[in-house]
Parts: sequence; structure tokens; C-alpha cells
Amino acid sequence: MKLDGDEVAELDEIDRRILAELQVDGRMTNVELARRADITAPPCLRRVRRLEEAGIIRGYHADSDPQKLGWEIVFFAIVGLESQKEATLAGFEALVAEWPEVRECHMIRGGGDFLLRLVARDTAHENQLTQRLTGAPNVGRVQTLQTIRTSRNLAGVPV
Repeated sequence: MKLDGDEVAELDEIDRRILAELQVDGRMTNVELARRADITAPPCLRRVRRLEEAGIIRGYHADSDPQKLGWEIVFFAIVGLESQKEATLAGFEALVAEWPEVRECHMIRGGGDFLLRLVARDTAHENQLTQRLTGAPNVGRVQTLQTIRTSRNLAGVPV
């Protein structure tokens, strides 16, 4: 099941059940996962390892609550650069990759060059981050959008 580049994985129904269950709870034991996938534990573990080796399962992480950790504000920034030359795009990506407050960075089409999801401790911190963005090399414009609430935030993709 080794996948190269843009290949789409061919998964059977058991692989899909395994992925769906792990996207909901990545901490369950292999025995519990096997039970939910309706197979025995040894082939379940082999399937999980195969999915990991193919890069379909990219990792496991804890989903922490930003507010309980002092990150009161979640906001998005649409960033337009002055040039779309690859060196400029790559330079911007490298810059924001160093900022711990930038939790996601997506190159986008239509309305800007990048969409960022950031966290800030408070309004002053949000303003500071926005100023850092507007002052960054090759940045032509920045539009920020502060979240009021998040009613849906699912991990993974439909399987």
C-alpha cells in the first residue's frame, strides 16, 4: 500500500472503519479498535501499521483546549503577498513556520495567497501578531477574522 505523491489509497471497508474510529479516539487500545472494526487484534495491528507506513495515518496528537491554556483568541488571517514568485511564497511559509502562534498555514487561491489560523493570548497579542504580519517582507495586505465561537471542528476526513 505504499503511496507515491498524489496517489489515492485503495481502502477496504475494514480499513475505513479503523480510520473512522481512530479519527474519533486515537488513544484506544488495539484490542478495542479490533473489536470496533470487527476483526481480531493481530490483523488490526498489521492494518494500522500499514496505514501508518503508507502515510495515510500521519500521526497522533492530543486535542487541547486553547482557552484553558491561556489562548483566549483564535483568528484567521488572509495574507496577500506582493509577488507570487516561488521564492517569495516559500520565504513567507518559512517565516510563519517559526511563529508558534501560527497553527495552520494554507496557500490559497482567490482572495489572497495564504490563509493562516492563529492563536493569541488576548487582544493586544492579536494586534501584535497582525502588525508582525503586515510588516513581514513581501506582505501587501492582511485581513484578519476573529472567531466568535466554533460549533464544529472535526479531525480527519470522512471515510
